[in-house]
Amino acid sequence: MRKNRLSFVVAIIVIFLIGSFFFEKKETVKEELPTVGVLQFVSHPALDQIYKGIQTGLKEEGYEDGKNITIAFQNGQADQSKLATMSQQLVQEKKSNVLIGIATPAAQALANTTSEIPIVLGAITDPVSAGLVKNDQQPGGNITGVSDKSPVDAQFELVKEILPESKKVGILYASSEENSKYQVEEAKKIAENQGWSVKTYAVPSSNEIAQTVQVMTSEVDFIYIPTDNTIANAMQTVVNEANKSKTPIIPSVDTMVEQGGLATVGINQFDLGVQTGKMAADILSGKAKPTTTPIYTFKTGDIIINEKQAAKLGISIPENIKSKATIIE
Repeated sequence: MRKNRLSFVVAIIVIFLIGSFFFEKKETVKEELPTVGVLQFVSHPALDQIYKGIQTGLKEEGYEDGKNITIAFQNGQADQSKLATMSQQLVQEKKSNVLIGIATPAAQALANTTSEIPIVLGAITDPVSAGLVKNDQQPGGNITGVSDKSPVDAQFELVKEILPESKKVGILYASSEENSKYQVEEAKKIAENQGWSVKTYAVPSSNEIAQTVQVMTSEVDFIYIPTDNTIANAMQTVVNEANKSKTPIIPSVDTMVEQGGLATVGINQFDLGVQTGKMAADILSGKAKPTTTPIYTFKTGDIIINEKQAAKLGISIPENIKSKATIIE
C-alpha cells in the first residue's frame, strides 16, 4: 500500500515537471519573436509617414508588432553618434532579424555595423552614390530597399505651368548630406536645360537656414528643395522667411507642400513606407534575399498643390493643373 502511494506521488511529480517544462518552453517561444529593427534618422513629417507605412506594409504581409514580430524602433534625432550607438543596440542587444534604415545617414550607420543581417533601405535617393549597394539591379550584399528619387523633370515642368514668368531658381540644401549633393547636381542640370538660371545655396547646419533663405529671396524667383532631411526638419523656418517676400517654394516631398510649399510632383511618403515594409516582410519570410533583390524605384508621382499657399502668394493655379492634382487646403 505504501509502495503504491509512493509510486502515485512520484508520478504526480513527474507530470508536474513535464508540464512545467512545456509551459516554460511555450513561454520562451512566445518571447522569442523575430525582430525587425528600425532606425530613423530624425523626426519630421516625411520620415514619420514612412515609418507608419512600414508598419502597414509589414501588417499587410502578415507581420504585426506584438503578435508574430517585435518592432524595435530607434530615432537618432540627426545625431551621428546616436545613430552609431543605436545601430549597435539593434544588432547586438535586440538581435534583429531584419534591419530598416529610414534616410541615408541611418542606413549608412546600420551598414557600418553589420554586413550579415539583411538591411532594407527606406527613402534613400541614390544607394550607389551613398556606398550602400554595388548597383540598383544587383545590390550584391546584405542591402536592398526603396529609393525616394523624385521625378525632377516633372517637377520643373510643373513649375513652367504655374510660374511661367520665373527665370532664376535657387536650390537650397544641407552640405552635410551626401544624398542631397547628388540631387542638387541632377536638379541643376535639368533646370539649366529647361532654361532657368540656377544658383545653389548650401547650409552647413540648420542654424544658417533662416539667414540663407533671406539672401535667396532677394536673388531668385523661386526656391527648390531636394529630399533633404536637414531642410525638411526646418521647413517651417524656410516657409516663414520665404513668405516675407512672397517667394514660392517647390519642394520634392508631398509633406513639405503641406507645410507651406507651393507645389510638387512627389512620391507619397506613406506609400514609400508600405513598399519598404513589404520588402522587409519578404526577406523575413525567406521569399527574397537582399543580394538579388533590385532597388525599388517609383515610376510616377502625384501632383500636389497647396491652394491656400498659392492664394497667400497671389499665384493663380491653371485649371488644367488643378483638375489632375491633389489639392491641399
